[in-house]
Amino acid sequence: MQIESLKVFCDLAETESFTKAAQINGVTQSAVSQQISSLERQFKSLLIERSKKKFRLTREGEVLYDYSKKIIGMYDSLHSKLQEIKDIISGTIRVTTIYSIGLHDLPPYIKRFLKSYPTVNVHVEYRRANQVYEDVMSNVVDLGLVAYPNRDNRLEIVALRKDPLALICHPGHPFAKLKAVKLKALQGQKFICFESDIPTRRALDKLFREHHVQVQVAMEFDNVETVKRAVEIDAGVSIVPFSTVTQEVAKQTLAAVKIEDGEFYRPLAVLYKKHKVLSPAMKEFINLLKQPL
Repeated sequence: MQIESLKVFCDLAETESFTKAAQINGVTQSAVSQQISSLERQFKSLLIERSKKKFRLTREGEVLYDYSKKIIGMYDSLHSKLQEIKDIISGTIRVTTIYSIGLHDLPPYIKRFLKSYPTVNVHVEYRRANQVYEDVMSNVVDLGLVAYPNRDNRLEIVALRKDPLALICHPGHPFAKLKAVKLKALQGQKFICFESDIPTRRALDKLFREHHVQVQVAMEFDNVETVKRAVEIDAGVSIVPFSTVTQEVAKQTLAAVKIEDGEFYRPLAVLYKKHKVLSPAMKEFINLLKQPL
């Protein structure tokens, strides 16, 4: 019996999916099945009740899961400690991020990190916010990057910084001539929204309610890039993170206008599963993300 087999079993127990367990461990579904069968022979116990309708651990499987988590945690702690003693920063960091952070905020950080630690492999995937949480909880990735983080006692959440928001419009729009606008000015305006399950959309809806502003929802999209394209053709105005439109503003395909009523921003955070043992590389990566560039 090897540590790897116990890890595969734990990943399967947490994801309830042979496909995801295989993905996490970089093996085939067949290999996952073989390792589970090997554990069952080793302990002379049925560990999983195999049913097409529902995945469930047996009582023996639940006991093995509890002890395996402790064994894996101790092994990871040992490995991390030995790396720290040897001052080794290497390995792989699996990151999943929402599109806006991944496309606009993250690249310069990865560039700086890899310049300092060239032996570390940073693997990045782009996902919707709810999928980021799912990936972190199921151990598909090590770290998740989100805006407006949801508090969850199963997660560790590390605040990063406040990302300023700006009103964007077509350069020919009347707002483009102004240095700043009040939220009240958006009353009745055609507005390009994020889809209703996107955290930034929920935050903006709350902001409009608090200021008694009603906009006309012209279009809804699930990512900031499509929102920008709609504003560029003058289909409406929108509010997005300023960091996502710096290139368009420089090229004058979009105009960004400050909102007068206060300081408007979205909080960014990195999250990882509670009790997860962070490697030296992961710790350094998180420390870098907390720093302004």
